Amino acid sequence: MAQKNLGRRFTDSLLTGPLRIAVSFIVPVITFFALRWSFIYMREADANKLLVGLVALIVGVFGVWALFIITDTLVSRLPERIRERIRPFVFVGPAVVVLTAYLVYPTFNTIWLSLHSGRGDAWANVTSPFGLPLDNYFYIFTDPSMLITLRNNVFWLVGVTGVTVSLGLVIAVMVDRIRFESVAKSVIFLPMAISAVGASVIWKFIYNFKAAGTPQNGLLNAIWVAFGNDPVGWLVEKPWNNFFLIVILIWLLTGFAMVVLSAAVKGVPGELLEAARIDGATEIRIFFGVIVPYIQGTIITITTTIVIMVLKVFDIVFVMTNGQFETQVIANRMYTEMFTFRDFGRGSALAVLLLVAVLPIMISNIRNLQKAKN
Repeated sequence: MAQKNLGRRFTDSLLTGPLRIAVSFIVPVITFFALRWSFIYMREADANKLLVGLVALIVGVFGVWALFIITDTLVSRLPERIRERIRPFVFVGPAVVVLTAYLVYPTFNTIWLSLHSGRGDAWANVTSPFGLPLDNYFYIFTDPSMLITLRNNVFWLVGVTGVTVSLGLVIAVMVDRIRFESVAKSVIFLPMAISAVGASVIWKFIYNFKAAGTPQNGLLNAIWVAFGNDPVGWLVEKPWNNFFLIVILIWLLTGFAMVVLSAAVKGVPGELLEAARIDGATEIRIFFGVIVPYIQGTIITITTTIVIMVLKVFDIVFVMTNGQFETQVIANRMYTEMFTFRDFGRGSALAVLLLVAVLPIMISNIRNLQKAKN
């Protein structure tokens, strides 16, 4: 009996010592690598689809839950002196590792590829004063087709952002004063329930073109021909085809801008509006002199959000024209360079360009949110 108690005490002391600490780290690491394997398996093209769905279900529902339970149990068994010190790092650790593996590392790898992977053609051997190869970036800002791509992105930024925010704000103020406000908002917001690909398919039918003398099944051409005009290939007319594509994203995002701005408009104090009306201000003067300044923070936030969405636009162009007829944008060109031409250097350079364009906007958005909190 004494020997059994001695053995039990030895085992307990061992489990509360280095072995328990080691297990506390090893088990989460093993779980993480199991999750990593499942993610890699789900990306394999030849994997069984049913098995992929099963793995995704197990990982999504049980994987993270199991990781939390195991980690919490193991940390709880640590000596109290160590437990509270190590707990924050143990719980934050998996998230930090995942972010590093799937966000930080790919970002730096993309930058490296943009500087060291190229075709070796006429744009090669262009270096910066620091000796870094910049042939991919030199190509972006000098090639005529790339300049058209950059021009198109400017069209999208100005057109979509300006029209969407302005239209959303005007609709938010006007709809706020009608009887069937909820119905009107629901109808305007409805396109947001459609994916960008679904919206592109809808609008492709609207813009559809057939030769003159044949029945037009495209809505826009049917109306156009009914007034005695010849049918128009809306998606091949340069550079106006870009604006016809821009209309699709405006249609999608206006409801989103309207809902956010409508909530801000409702927050304007009624006392301010009544005071302005008593002073003889017209409704237009109230709009520009009271409402817009009061919700300026919300307008800036929604503007920066839409700018980021526009910079990443891909689905609409890919489905409608795939960048043909001078409708290419940066995101679609990046996809083409990487997966069609297999030029990872130029594709990575375009990805870095998008990152550089988005970063200042995100930083500005975060600062505005901090100011709003203060």
